[in-house]
Amino acid sequence: MNLREKIQSAYVDYVLSNDEQPKSVYAFTKKLKLGEEDFYSHFNSFNAIESGIWADLISQTAENVKSQDVFKHYSARERILSFFFTVVEAMKPHRSFINYSLKHAGKSFSTPTVLKKAKTEFESFVAEVLNEGIDKNEIADRKYFSKKYKDALWLQFAFVVNFWINDDSENFEKTDEAIEKGINVTLDLMSRGPIDNLLEYGKFLAQQGKEKVRFPF
Repeated sequence: MNLREKIQSAYVDYVLSNDEQPKSVYAFTKKLKLGEEDFYSHFNSFNAIESGIWADLISQTAENVKSQDVFKHYSARERILSFFFTVVEAMKPHRSFINYSLKHAGKSFSTPTVLKKAKTEFESFVAEVLNEGIDKNEIADRKYFSKKYKDALWLQFAFVVNFWINDDSENFEKTDEAIEKGINVTLDLMSRGPIDNLLEYGKFLAQQGKEKVRFPF
């Protein structure tokens, strides 16, 4: 365990034991027999520790999923599903901390500060998957809407985490079901369908301009 991981582990142990952050960096590092400079060489605040834990969770999950040999053969839908199932597995050893972190982050319509770095990591992964999906015509390239796809998936992530925190089913089976249904519905909306054909037909009619339509009767 390196120094960064040691600080993270000690912080998690403290907040779960006391249900609050340490009173000061000085008191926290003194207990660890470290100098404050050791702390600040890795983190600038206690919130930064939480932010780093969340970001590491997402980035390590993305790396894990992408490192699998089968990943390159997956469709965009399968890659997104694989990520969500894998991240839930990665969260299980940290369930108490995640519960603490979300509780203390407060409820808001915007992304909590401790999750902003995690969101950046998440969006980097899904944007890569979605862009390749668009290139392969697995995902519909819709003007104005395509850039919002990653936001829809981030909302799915937020929903899944909150669902999982409250899931009392055996081995979190309901969460697995929620992921499968939610991601499939979301990806269905991102895929080509009747609405795309209607839009293309509308564009075709608009391109005809002032040309008169002659009926054979």
